[in-house]
Amino acid sequence: MTGMITVKPLDGDAHFDAYSAEPAQTPRAAIVVIQEIFGVNAGIRSKCDALAKAGYLAIAPDLFWRIRPGIQLDPDVADQMQQALELMGQFDQDTGIRDIQATIQTAREKIGGGKVGVVGYCLGGRLAFMSAARTDVDASVGYYGVGIDNLLTEKHAISHPVLLHVPEEDHFVDKDAQARIHAGLDDHPKVTLYNYPGEDHGFATEFGSRRSDAAAKLADERTAAFFTEHLGC
Repeated sequence: MTGMITVKPLDGDAHFDAYSAEPAQTPRAAIVVIQEIFGVNAGIRSKCDALAKAGYLAIAPDLFWRIRPGIQLDPDVADQMQQALELMGQFDQDTGIRDIQATIQTAREKIGGGKVGVVGYCLGGRLAFMSAARTDVDASVGYYGVGIDNLLTEKHAISHPVLLHVPEEDHFVDKDAQARIHAGLDDHPKVTLYNYPGEDHGFATEFGSRRSDAAAKLADERTAAFFTEHLGC
């Protein structure tokens, strides 16, 4: 079953929307799906639906609700890409992490106190790394997170498993930044990094011109195995 639910933020009495996909059977774990800069669009909802088919409760919070609630954008449309970049410039990531924590709590309540993971893409990949350091999430996966090399001082707060997918030709994360990420995280006992030679930012998107099918399937297989191991579902 799929549909919209509401989540209460940590800092007030308001509520924000989240897309929820429930499995056919009672879920043993939940995964919070963290959006790109394009909102909870068709691609993010499809990610949730796939996770539900795999047996998880999947919830994608609308992290732009404080700016433009309900926004859904297509990265292949130039003016919508520009809108997304403008929204990103207005987005407060620290507040976003608190909204992710609120969503984690909601997900955990819905499954009766079981384990909760997060998986994020682009902006969401960065926020997944931040969530590993700042929330009580049980396992985190980030796809092509931008600016993780500037967050390495937070690595000491990571106590649960983290998986990062790093495309080597990411035009938002240059080779020097990738080298800093590896230097900072390769020896971290809780962090696993996979490189994808020849792949660019957005290679694992569900739809559109950015998708690189073979690499996307490989990354998703690794993510599935990671969550099976660490969430027990």
